[in-house]
Amino acid sequence: KQSKITVDDLAEIVARVTDASYSINESRKIPRELVDSMTSQGLFRLLVPRSVGGNEIDLPDYLAITQAISSADGSTGWCFNQNNVLGTMASLMSASLAKEVWANPDTILSNGPPQHALIESTKGGYSITGRWNFSSGSRHSTWVVAIGKYGDQTLSLIMPHADVEWVDSWQVGGLRGTGSFSFETNALFVPAHRTWVEAKAVRREKGPLYLINRRLLFGAGFASVALGVARSALDEAIKTSLAKSPQEQTLLRDQVQTQRDIGNAEALWGSCSVYLQEKTRTLWEHACAQDELRMEDRIGLRLASTWAIRKAADVVDIAYSICGATSIFENHPIQRKFQDAHAITQQLQGRFEHYETAGQFYLGLEPQGRHH
Repeated sequence: KQSKITVDDLAEIVARVTDASYSINESRKIPRELVDSMTSQGLFRLLVPRSVGGNEIDLPDYLAITQAISSADGSTGWCFNQNNVLGTMASLMSASLAKEVWANPDTILSNGPPQHALIESTKGGYSITGRWNFSSGSRHSTWVVAIGKYGDQTLSLIMPHADVEWVDSWQVGGLRGTGSFSFETNALFVPAHRTWVEAKAVRREKGPLYLINRRLLFGAGFASVALGVARSALDEAIKTSLAKSPQEQTLLRDQVQTQRDIGNAEALWGSCSVYLQEKTRTLWEHACAQDELRMEDRIGLRLASTWAIRKAADVVDIAYSICGATSIFENHPIQRKFQDAHAITQQLQGRFEHYETAGQFYLGLEPQGRHH
């Protein structure tokens, strides 16, 4: 059984990620030695079932860890969440496949939505041809998950990292360090035992984590990434305000506008953080107590997650403005955090449509969104 991991255990890793943040952004990958340290501490199997050597930690603890790592570097936090949430797939695949995949302590999963995918049946498995984009953590993952339509089903297929062709399509401003490359296959054979149909999968694991829709886990996780980025951006603005006197004026700290902005940003960040914590705690308590999640709890966490993602970017905007011309230089942390925060808002989990889904529920209508 794995020992319990908490935020208090991560001080050294968080410090190392902070020190590496600039190079992570420039090289578009997490340094190998940092990945190795994280895997040796079990940090990429926090949501993997204990039955196959995972930590299977409580959701509130997991989100706190995600935020702490993200405060050091947004890209590292993003990969951390993406790769960890994929670990919950162990509860859907066959027990033998889960053991095969996670037998290696260095296992890390990446995936990506299909641009196009053709899956054909062949002897002993499937032949798969296609392209999948946005595979966050592609530079350090060891297994890759692809999905595609097969008849009227959506099939998930898992394959070793080396079996696919990687395409460097990641020329971006924010979250550069995620190395979210694309991957392609051309008539690649995937044995049947390395596939599963999620809609038909029987949940083998009884833990509360595996009651929660993976899209919700992504949403709450990426909200925690956004909050981590925003917290560190605000801290950077406070630090700058204590030292900077723009154009021979008084210190930023002593200017009324700065004081007002810091107060506003602190209230924004704090309210988002507490809201997410509250909805996480409520959903988690019900997940621990029963075999089914209430729609009310799912909608609550979805709304708190989207709100945190959108408002975290507003906090970063305030911090960016406070720091003035200092903010525009590529080598300055505030510039990276600004880019990262806005990249997060563009991802699926930050879409405004989630507000509509929540609104429909609170108005007594059937929620239409797929992501709750």
